[in-house]
Amino acid sequence: MIDLKKVRDNIDAYKNICKNKGKTIDVDAVLALDDQRKTLQLQIDTTKNQQKKYGEEKKYEEAKALKTEIQALEEQYETIVKELDLQLLKMPNTAIHADVPVGKDDSENVVTKTIGELPNFGFEPKDHVTLMKQHDMLDGERGVKLAGARSYFLKGDGMLLEQAILQYTLKKLVAKGFIPMNVPNIVNPEALMGTGYFPGGEEDAYRMERDNQWLIGTSEIPVTAYHMNEVLSEDELPKKYCGYSACFRREAGTYGKDTAGLYRVHQFMKVEQVVILPEDIAMSDEYHRQILQNAMEVIDDLKVPYRVLQLCTGDMGIGKYNSQDLECWMPSRNAYGETHSVTSFLDFQARRLNLRYRDKEGKIKYCYTMNNTAIATPRFLIAVVENYQQADGSIKIPDVLVPYMWKEFIK
Repeated sequence: MIDLKKVRDNIDAYKNICKNKGKTIDVDAVLALDDQRKTLQLQIDTTKNQQKKYGEEKKYEEAKALKTEIQALEEQYETIVKELDLQLLKMPNTAIHADVPVGKDDSENVVTKTIGELPNFGFEPKDHVTLMKQHDMLDGERGVKLAGARSYFLKGDGMLLEQAILQYTLKKLVAKGFIPMNVPNIVNPEALMGTGYFPGGEEDAYRMERDNQWLIGTSEIPVTAYHMNEVLSEDELPKKYCGYSACFRREAGTYGKDTAGLYRVHQFMKVEQVVILPEDIAMSDEYHRQILQNAMEVIDDLKVPYRVLQLCTGDMGIGKYNSQDLECWMPSRNAYGETHSVTSFLDFQARRLNLRYRDKEGKIKYCYTMNNTAIATPRFLIAVVENYQQADGSIKIPDVLVPYMWKEFIK
């Protein structure tokens, strides 16, 4: 949950954060609810002390009478806490990075950097579906037959190219000190609540009703929740993990959008960077820069044109403190398409996960967390296949992936 003390310290500033993130939150009502909670807690404590005093004085009838009063107060307290917790889960982070521009939606995100030259083919380029079918790398028809819309099979060089990209990225991150993790694809709702995906993201997630469990949409969820309800030592921090997993999204609300091809699918693979830090803004900013740079290096190594977007307030989720997207050039779309996202949360996720650490003075504090898509396929396959197509219809394999593919061209 967010720190209400920080809200009380500057109520107007927090109301402005809510407004800029497009969230309708009755901040005064939430604070009033918290005041009620505090008042009830004081009444309960005072009454219990009086009851104890009566017991010590052998005034048993008076002590017994207070038992009913305490029970009634505790019931009121539980009702207030339940409502307060519900409201707190909907409230945005108490801080926004100074680099984040105010804007209403993704149309007001800011391009901060463009890298790489757009291809000049000298021939009519094909889209990734045509190319991949031509080389028997993709079968969407049988995917739909077996699993419905937005489903697919990657075959032969399609599957091998995807694995080459994933393995190259993993190797690069491990060399930078990240601990690789193969994670559970099925998690309890607490992990989704803790990372900020619930409430609000239920419609886009797959639920297994019999077990009240959910399929993950990113390994950020299990990796960030890995130390849930733990107290780490400051000496252990920062912790750097890279989660490898299949990911599942219903793509709710995207009916009719990107129905053909691999841009918007229900199941995909991802390598996700997660960093858990001590409460240190400067360190958070530095690691945010590092994990963004890690993702950029992968794209640089594969020589795909891309650009960096600074997200505005209206395009950031409630927990985000700072966030950028990377968009790779996709010739068939004649546009850049989102392939990566980097986000810092400060203590937003850690408070919900009860993820803490003991500092060098012995004080217990909440950790800071952040994550970044190191690579996501098959969407990134679109950029590779389309940008590397040749006039004769073959697909050149990026130089760094040749050792993983054992050849230089897909013909």
